[in-house]
Amino acid sequence: MKLIIINGPNLNLLGTREPIVYGNKSFDDYLKELQKYFPGIQIDYFQSNVEGEIINKLHEVGFSYDGIILNAGGYTHTSVSIADAVGSIKSPVVEVHISNIFAREEYRHVSLIAGKCRGSIIGFGLDSYRLAVESFLALRES
Repeated sequence: MKLIIINGPNLNLLGTREPIVYGNKSFDDYLKELQKYFPGIQIDYFQSNVEGEIINKLHEVGFSYDGIILNAGGYTHTSVSIADAVGSIKSPVVEVHISNIFAREEYRHVSLIAGKCRGSIIGFGLDSYRLAVESFLALRES
C-alpha cells in the first residue's frame, strides 16, 4: 500500500507552533514513528504553505497512490480550489485535523473539502494521522 500525507500551511511549525493546541512533537519526528508503526506501508510526505503547490501535488499523486491523508490547515475553510482538486482525482482522500476544529473559532467549523473526502478524522492530535492510515487498511480489508 502506498499512501501520502499532504500537510498545508503552518504545519511545518509543528513542535514549536502553539504547543497547547498542536503538541510539542515535530511532524518529522512523528512521521518516523508512524512509518515504524506501519512497516509494510509506504508513507510519503509533502508539506507546503502554498495553495497551488498543494493542488499540484494532489494532481501528481491522485491517480497513482492508494490513498491521500490531507491536512489542508487553514485552507480547509477557504480553498474551493483544493476542494475541486480533491474531487477531481481518483485516489481516496481522508481529511485530518490535529485539533478539534469544531471546538475552535466559528470560522473553522466549515470544511470546504470534507464533502469531497472519504471521511474526516478530527481532534485526536497527531494520532489523527495514524487513525487515517488505519482507515485505509480497513478499506482494503473490506
